[in-house]
Amino acid sequence: MPRSTLLRWAVQSVGPRLMLQREARRGQLGAKLAIDKSLWDDPFPTYEAMRAHGPLMRGGLVSSTASHGVASEVLRSPAFRVGIGSSERLSPLARLLLERTVDPWAVGPAEPPSMLAVDPPDHTRYRRLVSKVFTARAVAAMEPRVEAIATELLDEMSRRQAAGEVVDLVEMYAAPLPVRVIAEILGVPDSMQQKMLEWGNQAAVTLDPALSYRDFRRAAVALRQIHHWLAQHLVELRRNPGDDLLSRLAVLQDEGETLNDVELRATALLVIGAGFETTVNLLGNAVMLFDQHPDQLQLLKADPSGWGNAVDEVLRYDSPVQLTVRVAGEDTEVAGHEIQSGRFVSIMLGGANRDPDVFADPQRFDVTRDNAREHLAFSAGIHFCLGASLARLEGSVALRMLYDRFPDLAVSSPPARRQLRVLRGYEHLPVRLNQPAMVP
Repeated sequence: MPRSTLLRWAVQSVGPRLMLQREARRGQLGAKLAIDKSLWDDPFPTYEAMRAHGPLMRGGLVSSTASHGVASEVLRSPAFRVGIGSSERLSPLARLLLERTVDPWAVGPAEPPSMLAVDPPDHTRYRRLVSKVFTARAVAAMEPRVEAIATELLDEMSRRQAAGEVVDLVEMYAAPLPVRVIAEILGVPDSMQQKMLEWGNQAAVTLDPALSYRDFRRAAVALRQIHHWLAQHLVELRRNPGDDLLSRLAVLQDEGETLNDVELRATALLVIGAGFETTVNLLGNAVMLFDQHPDQLQLLKADPSGWGNAVDEVLRYDSPVQLTVRVAGEDTEVAGHEIQSGRFVSIMLGGANRDPDVFADPQRFDVTRDNAREHLAFSAGIHFCLGASLARLEGSVALRMLYDRFPDLAVSSPPARRQLRVLRGYEHLPVRLNQPAMVP
């Protein structure tokens, strides 16, 4: 590992941890949620407590919100930025260290030049180019492949249970399904898909603040492996482009503009991270919710046309991505509060999605909810998730086919949640596929 890894960890994790600890000691609930792992399994009471303080809870350096209205306003406002370097409150030393620790061979999915971490005009250019190939028509055309992949995985699950093995829904269905879909988008050969899954899992932790050095280093190793493999992959795609979307993006020129190799790798990594993590967490969370609310599953069995809305209700009720952060790029005002340029705003997406000002009886899981689609699980504004339509497609197809095949599917033993703050999902979810036979 390069020596710069330790410095990058100090800048990206140690610094934020110290800031969050100080904010938490001052009573800032958003900061407390970020570092107190005992709250992660059930963050929703803390969101309610935050909302009781008002639409925007101020801290020394960070303001937090669990209000849907404030979250939506901040996400859509041109006054706010995604780049940490946009904060005027960073010291000259911190700014210098951020610049010095940039490593194009270890860029994470939430670091520039990823679309998640850049502002206009760079973001505008990246999004315009990627949107040329990642179209609604291209996503819709993937439905038969999603169905075929789901069928293969469901067959394998059935064989495993018949052989007496424990079926882990995450390991055997929720994770491999989106990985195989993403692999086809990126032109990844079958032989590399398992490795891509491992790398993606290891790199995903970089979305969390205040990582231990062990976790940060492990993620850095995975990121370097992904980037070096992608570099060779792009060479091959340019030499022999296929029908996959990354091939099209690699050779795309739009009015003389194109993406360079670092930008292409960052885009591919974002597709791996965002495309995989959102869907695997969505599927796992959904199965757990239906296990806890069998009446809602019965509604969908009676009317399968409701699966699309059900996916949005899962995204609202138990959001796969729980929070995001913005920084004010100029002095502005939100919810009657003055926000100085450089101030961070932590947006609790999971809390905003249960705001009673928008969702009636928000603590109730209701697959027939009229306005379920108003959730902010895919963010909003210019950074609205480019893969939202793909996640919705995968979610509705995968869940419908799962319960069509195994209508009596049930969680068979306590699941294990992933110990992450930003991403909310399950590490393991053991299930029983069929109703046990009655003993005469």
